[in-house]
Amino acid sequence: MSRTYSDFLDDFAAMSSFGSTDGGGVDRQAGTAEDHGTRRWFGQWLTRHGYTEAVDEAGNQFGTIELVPGAPYVLLGSHLDSQPLAGRYDGAYGVLAAATAGSIVGAEARAGKVNPVYNIAVVNWFNEEGSRFAPSMMGSSVFTGKLALEDALATTDHSGTTVTKALAGGHLLPDGSALTLTNVARYAEIHIEQGRNLEESGTQVGVVDRTWAASKFRVTVDGAQSHTGATRMEDRRDALYGAALLIAAARELAAEFEPGLLHTSVSELYVLPNSPVTIARQVTMNLDLRSPDEDVLARAVDLLGKWAGEASDRSGTDVRMELTHQWGLVPYQPEGVALGIASAERLGFTHTNIMTVAGHDSTNMKDVVPTVMLFVPSVEGISHNEAEYTRDEDALRGVELLTEVTRRLLQGDMG
Repeated sequence: MSRTYSDFLDDFAAMSSFGSTDGGGVDRQAGTAEDHGTRRWFGQWLTRHGYTEAVDEAGNQFGTIELVPGAPYVLLGSHLDSQPLAGRYDGAYGVLAAATAGSIVGAEARAGKVNPVYNIAVVNWFNEEGSRFAPSMMGSSVFTGKLALEDALATTDHSGTTVTKALAGGHLLPDGSALTLTNVARYAEIHIEQGRNLEESGTQVGVVDRTWAASKFRVTVDGAQSHTGATRMEDRRDALYGAALLIAAARELAAEFEPGLLHTSVSELYVLPNSPVTIARQVTMNLDLRSPDEDVLARAVDLLGKWAGEASDRSGTDVRMELTHQWGLVPYQPEGVALGIASAERLGFTHTNIMTVAGHDSTNMKDVVPTVMLFVPSVEGISHNEAEYTRDEDALRGVELLTEVTRRLLQGDMG
């Protein structure tokens, strides 16, 4: 492995010091001081490695290297923000891998070793995680026209702080020089798998060819506020009890199908009035169903609706389920999959086609430009947890693979 690739590990360790936690992870939610500190460090890294830095109005942080004046860009990237008490690798690995790959290939182009038809850019997408500001993948959604800029900027966290205010505390403000979608010809992203498939099969890299299908709901359970002691049991309309029934139902729903065909979860629970001696009048929560089979997902949604009605009847509450996000088995471009496979084979890496269960910024980008999405193994599949880990050899192998993909994209491969 070259010294250039070895530098990656030192740089990654330095970057991981921002928002570091006692458990070995990071906590740098979008627009916080920890996130801005990481962005500032990354901006300095970009400058040292020959990039020109700029930030757009949605908070997306870009670095560009011009090789062919007037030509569009091959864009590489991921995100630096994290979930609370999360791992170091999710997103951040992909940003630094992208910047490293772009720097290497840019130097090769300037030395005449690569004949570019495009320029190179790297991006740190703002608020991919959606833990502080909803929805997730916010920056790439604005960039691709799926979310209005004004709606994104007006979004507030639970303390009432807007995205506009959170971005104003950063180190660099937009000046109109940032990349736009019209200037992007290709996109590539590398990410930790966040699952166990690559590790269990002993496969070195994954080439993503499809997304799992998903249906996401905002669930509201309305009951009646009353006294926890004095109210007779038969008179209670406990919203928290109704929510508990639905939470259990969502978990049990997965057992109605063959193992691996349905993932269910409930998250981000809010209880009103959340007082120790008051029965809850309202509970809101997110409920998430995902499947690699669209028919399974449709049957799960139908069954969940019936079980929600039963939870409502048992608890004496009103249950409302609002569909907030939905997508099917959306493919990545076959040309991008083929390019990823060819790159892995050129380097002698074992590989497999793989589906992504999680959402990524590439799932937005693939809808508007030809896209390559790559995975490296995650130890025990742990993610969104301080124990998240990818072995150094796997991380470096991924940087090498992304460099080869970048080299090919820069020269016009992928049609």
